[in-house]
Amino acid sequence: MKAAIGDVIVVPGRHVGDHERRGTILEVHGPDGAPPYLVRWGPDDHEGIFVPAAGAAVVAGPQNGS
Repeated sequence: MKAAIGDVIVVPGRHVGDHERRGTILEVHGPDGAPPYLVRWGPDDHEGIFVPAAGAAVVAGPQNGS
């Protein structure tokens, strides 16, 4: 997985009925856009280091043409 600052990461719910989580990537700590990422998660704006697992997806942020 590759990402850039400003991209949005989407993580599906883990159980039936769970909502997906979305967060904005604030920092990229791996080489060439690789994880881990510092992510600000909505809607409560908490921040944490995140290493994506299967099912997570990156959506390009505004500065990346989306």
